[in-house]
Amino acid sequence: VVGVSRARGRLAVVAGVFCLCFLALALRLVELAWPRDSGTGIASGDQAGPGAGRADVVDRNGVLLATSLRTASVFANPPLVLDPEEAARGLVAVLPDLDEAEVVRKLRSGRTFVWLKRNLTPLQKAAILRLGLPGVGFQDEYRRIYPQGVLTAHVVGFAGVDDHGLAGVEKALDAELTERERVPGTPVALTLDVRIQHILRGALEAAVARFRAVGAAGLVLDVATGEVLALVSLPDFDPNHPAGAADDARFNRVTLGIYEMGSTFKTFTTAMALEAGTVDLQGGYDASSPIRVARYVIHDDHPKSRWLSVPEIFIYSSNIGAAKMALQVGGQRQKEFLTHIGMLSQPSIELAEVGTPLWPRTWRDINTMTVAFGHGIAVSPLQLASGVAALVNGGILVSPTLRKGSAGRAATAPRVISEATSAVMRKLLRLVVLDGTGRLGAAAGYLVGGKTGTAEKVSGRRYNRKALLSSFVAAFPMDAPRYVVLVMIDEPKGTKETHGFASGGWTAAPVVGSVVARIGPLLGIAPVDEGASAVRREMMIEGFPPVEATLASF
Repeated sequence: VVGVSRARGRLAVVAGVFCLCFLALALRLVELAWPRDSGTGIASGDQAGPGAGRADVVDRNGVLLATSLRTASVFANPPLVLDPEEAARGLVAVLPDLDEAEVVRKLRSGRTFVWLKRNLTPLQKAAILRLGLPGVGFQDEYRRIYPQGVLTAHVVGFAGVDDHGLAGVEKALDAELTERERVPGTPVALTLDVRIQHILRGALEAAVARFRAVGAAGLVLDVATGEVLALVSLPDFDPNHPAGAADDARFNRVTLGIYEMGSTFKTFTTAMALEAGTVDLQGGYDASSPIRVARYVIHDDHPKSRWLSVPEIFIYSSNIGAAKMALQVGGQRQKEFLTHIGMLSQPSIELAEVGTPLWPRTWRDINTMTVAFGHGIAVSPLQLASGVAALVNGGILVSPTLRKGSAGRAATAPRVISEATSAVMRKLLRLVVLDGTGRLGAAAGYLVGGKTGTAEKVSGRRYNRKALLSSFVAAFPMDAPRYVVLVMIDEPKGTKETHGFASGGWTAAPVVGSVVARIGPLLGIAPVDEGASAVRREMMIEGFPPVEATLASF
C-alpha cells in the first residue's frame, strides 16, 4: 500500500513538473506574440506608430482619395539567425525583389535590428512564417494607399515608406494629416470632385493622343470661392508606386510649371485699359502695319491691316492693338495692375509644388508691349485661371484653394477691377466664342466665353516656332459666371481636321467645349436657349457692329 502511495506521489510530482513546463512555454508564447517595443525604437502596431493617426483624404463628396492600411514589415535580429545563407535563400524565394547577397550581408552584420522588407502582403507574411526562421520577426506598420491611382496623383501626392508626405497635399498638409489631437476618423476633405476630375483628365488624355502632344494641363475653378474642382497634369503617375515615375510625369504643369501664356494675357491688357479709362469700347488703335522697336517687330498672325476697335482687337487677337493699348496705359501702371491681379507673385494653394512667376526686372517700353500679349512674362496656368476668375466674377481676386469649406472667403478678398469693367469683360469673352478665335470652344446652352492663346516655347535663346503652348481659358455661363475652365496643350501637332494648325483655337478650345458640355449638368447648371432675345441682349455690346468670322492662330 505504501509503495502504491509513493508511486502515486511521484506521478503527481512528474505531472506537476510537466504542467509547469507547459505553462512556462505558454507564457513564453504569449510574451513573444504580445505587441511590444522591440528595443529598436520602432513602436508596435497597436501603439501610436507611423501612420496610425494619419487622416484619410476625401473629395468634396466623401470619395476616398488616400487612406492608411496596416501592413507587416519583416526584420531580423542577426545574432539570433542560425544560418544566414539558408535564411537568405528562403527569404528571397518569398520576396524575389530582394538581393540575396545583400540579405546575407545584413544577416551577418552583427547588429540587433535590420529591416529586410517593408509593407508585406498577407500572403508574403504567411509564407515567411512557414519558413520558421529564428531571429526573423514582423513589425506592424501603416502603408498609404491611393484608391484613385493616377486620377488625383498631382493633387493628393504621396507619402513615403515612413508615412511622411513627400508631394502634393500629403506634403503640404503633412502636419495636419498627422495631428494627434484631431478627432479620430475625421478625414481631410478637398474641393476636388472626382467626377469632374475624371472628365477633365479623359478629355486631356484624348487631346494629347490626337495632337501628338508631349503633355497637357487643365483645371476647373469656382470663380466665387476659388475652390479647385479639378486639376490635371499630363503625363501623370501612380502614387501607389511613385518610385518608378519619370521626372516629367511627377512635374505638376498646372501649379509648378511657369509658361509664357500668349494671347490669353490680352484679357488682362484689355481689362487694365478699360479700368484705367485710357480707352473705351468705341475707341481703338491703328493696326495697319507692324510695330518696329529696335530689332523687334510686333505683327499680327492674321493681319487686318486697318484701324481696329477694342472689341475687334480682342476678338481677332491683335498683337499690334494690344501692344498699343498697353503702351498708352504705361509700363508702371501695367506692372501695378498685374501685381494686383496676382501675376507677379507666387500663388497661394495647399500644394508643395508651386512655381514663381518670371517677369522683366527692367520694365522698358518693349516689355510693356510684349507683356500685353503674353510674351516676356511667365506664369502658371493656376495663376492665369485665378486672374481670369477675378475679371468675370465682378472684380474680386479670390485665392485658389483645395480645402473644402471655403464659403465666405470672397468677403475678405481684394477688389481688382470694378463691377462695370467685369461686366464688359464678360461680354468681350463671349464675343470671342461667338465670332472670334474661340468658336470651337462653344458648348450649346452654356454661354461659354473665353480667350485663346498660342505661345512659342523658348529654346535656348530664341523662340521655337514649331514648339507651341496652345491654350484656352474660358468661363461659363457668361451671364452669371460660376466656373473657369482652362486647358493648355504642350507642343500639339496640327492634323488634317485642323488644316495643319496647332493654335489654341484649334486644339485647346474644343477640349474646353467638350468638358463644359459634360460637367455642366453635374454642376447643376441648366442650359439656356442661346438664341433667345433676352440672352442675346444680355451679352450684346452696344454700338458694336457684327464682325467678320475668322480663326486666327493667336
